[in-house]
Amino acid sequence: MATLGDIGVAATINILSAFAFLSAFAILRIQPINDRVYFPKWYLKGLRSSPLQTGTLVSKFVNLDFRSYLRFLSWMPAALQMPEPELIDHAGLDSAVYLRIYLIGLKIFIPIACLGFAVMVPVNWTNKTLEHSKLKYSNIDLLSISNVPLGSNRFWTHLVMAYVFTFWTCYVLKREYEIVAAMRLHFLASEQRRPDQFTVLVRNVPPDPDESVTQLVEHFFLVNHPDHYLTHQVVNNANKLSELVNKKKKMQNWLDFYQLKYSRNPARKPSTKTGFLGLWGKTVDAIDFYTSKIETLKKEISLERDKVMSSGKSVIPAAFVSFKTRWGASVCAQTQQTRNPTLWLTDWAPEPRDVYWDNLAIPFVSLTIRRLIIFVAYFFLTFFFMIPIAIVQSLANIEGIEKALPFLKPIIEVKVIKSFIQGFLPGIALKIFLIFLPDILMLMSKFEGFISRSALERRSATRYYIFLFINVFLGSIITGTAFQQLDNFMHQSANDIPKTIGTSIPMKATFFITYIMVDGWAGVAGEILRLKPLIIYHLKNFFLVKTEKDREEAMDPGTVGFNTGEPQIQLYFLLGLVYAVVTPFLLPFIIVFFALAFVVYRHQIINVYNQEYESAAAFWPDVHGRIITALVVSQLLLMGLLSTKEAAQSTPLLITLPILTIWFHRFCKGRYEPAFVRYPLQEAMMKDTLERAREPNLNLKSFLQIAYIHPVFKEVEECESDPASEESDQEPVLIPTKRQSRMNTPLPSKHSGSMTSLG
Repeated sequence: MATLGDIGVAATINILSAFAFLSAFAILRIQPINDRVYFPKWYLKGLRSSPLQTGTLVSKFVNLDFRSYLRFLSWMPAALQMPEPELIDHAGLDSAVYLRIYLIGLKIFIPIACLGFAVMVPVNWTNKTLEHSKLKYSNIDLLSISNVPLGSNRFWTHLVMAYVFTFWTCYVLKREYEIVAAMRLHFLASEQRRPDQFTVLVRNVPPDPDESVTQLVEHFFLVNHPDHYLTHQVVNNANKLSELVNKKKKMQNWLDFYQLKYSRNPARKPSTKTGFLGLWGKTVDAIDFYTSKIETLKKEISLERDKVMSSGKSVIPAAFVSFKTRWGASVCAQTQQTRNPTLWLTDWAPEPRDVYWDNLAIPFVSLTIRRLIIFVAYFFLTFFFMIPIAIVQSLANIEGIEKALPFLKPIIEVKVIKSFIQGFLPGIALKIFLIFLPDILMLMSKFEGFISRSALERRSATRYYIFLFINVFLGSIITGTAFQQLDNFMHQSANDIPKTIGTSIPMKATFFITYIMVDGWAGVAGEILRLKPLIIYHLKNFFLVKTEKDREEAMDPGTVGFNTGEPQIQLYFLLGLVYAVVTPFLLPFIIVFFALAFVVYRHQIINVYNQEYESAAAFWPDVHGRIITALVVSQLLLMGLLSTKEAAQSTPLLITLPILTIWFHRFCKGRYEPAFVRYPLQEAMMKDTLERAREPNLNLKSFLQIAYIHPVFKEVEECESDPASEESDQEPVLIPTKRQSRMNTPLPSKHSGSMTSLG
């Protein structure tokens, strides 16, 4: 078993790793040549100029101000100085609320840790149970519930503390839910005008033999929303066109690369091979080859663009419908449109940056089948992944390695190597196994057909959390593959499952401490160093950059990465809540993680990350729900653990805790969650009234007409926009419906507003 000495070795390794990363960052960030890597957000906002343009030749690349090296940790207080309202204006509500997750961790676990060390540790430590037993144990186990004798009255202390920790956690969660809900409503009320505030996405438009989709949508909303409908943009399948445009961009990058190479050495013309990735095939002139490829792609793009714009076959039964007021959009988005609830489905449109255009072309009827396929695939991914996880866990077992590889025993028994294997290797190996998982889960979410980037990230985050819960948490606690565990659980009573897991929990505290240090300490410090973006930027800058625009495109600011970051944070909430009563010694390691991560990610959000979309903190109900889940799991496992400790009198009183916690969750869901899924009509009317008073002559149609044009067509729409469209606002043209069996459109139709969204 690992000892405090092993934990000390692991802590030393990870502290030194984190310090090395932070020191390297502090030095690299002040070098002028790296300015665009560590401050890209300010460049994108146009508020920072390159230091390479001034000074001497050496000072353009190296910081010669030696006083700045003495202030190498000044970025930490600087990251904390920006007030939250200013941070919201600077980076958006999503980023500001994301940081509050780390603050919640500190608010929950600092008081719990103080109470745990003041009460729980003395209660556990002042026993002699493990010393008098024949079991192998570590120094950490002496501080855990494992050291309390069977049937002891001391278990009442653990019961009382479980109640105290639960009530405190629920209080913090309720307070934060209330604050974030208020922040969201204030943000929506005070924010500048956005297209998604007036726009609804309509899907499953029924086919009509007499009318096109655009005519059908227009007539439907003129009939059913006559006072509020303004304009619409039907959605076209432009996926093939997007592929061609992306392919052309790649070819253009290669052409730029070879032209730059040729300009640096005109005596030698660059060449390439025509085969895959230029690795084999006929050798040709590289510049001529890629120029020819680009010309061919231009013709294909032109033909495909014309085909999509003119062909009715590319139109899919969906449209972005915009209204004259936020109130009108709110009513439409939050109501059923027809007698048949499967037709004319309406929901709030994502903001234009948030739309995932590729999935808009997926037939609505296929979504259910796609989600069933992904459910099955995810099930097998989760449970087959347990096999490498089990192998990783065996690395922590010195006896297992010595038994399998006896010739390594003299080397393994060396104290430093043994401490390294037990205290560092399992955590880093598990981290490596999890590197590719987020990309796989994101591909699954895309296949399911979600139409916004925020929804994709939230879905992927949910799956990532479930995966971490089953494979990292349960998989690390219980030995054997997931299918073996599944078989055991299926043949066990439901009451025995918490006992099985609960018994193993104290024994795995050491592993989770090392995992927190590797993933939480060194991992977070590595995030601020941005080693990968640093290398890629300098490679691009050397090989591809010709102009200032090229240099801007070489920057990779990245994003918060909600789909990976939030589930990892939730794993720490789970570990903290589970071990708060069992092994409080783990809590300081979690507190260090939350504190370090808060400072690091606040710095990154202020200076680096450029969020691709703004969902106004729509993810918060997921955050709240996962912390509640962790709380319930911790209560059930404690119940199972105490039942094995013959604490018959105190264990039944724990049954009340999960019931109260679930009731609390339902209360919060009913009280605060509507703010995240609906837009109050009162708020919409207030915003509309204020806007009419401030801007009585606002031309809303011109603001909304091209808001949801596919990015591929933005330039085309700007070139082809007709100034006569403004006149159509003053002189509407009546367009009668072609349907003979139904009522004609009762109001004039502003046909100029029914532009085609090529998505």
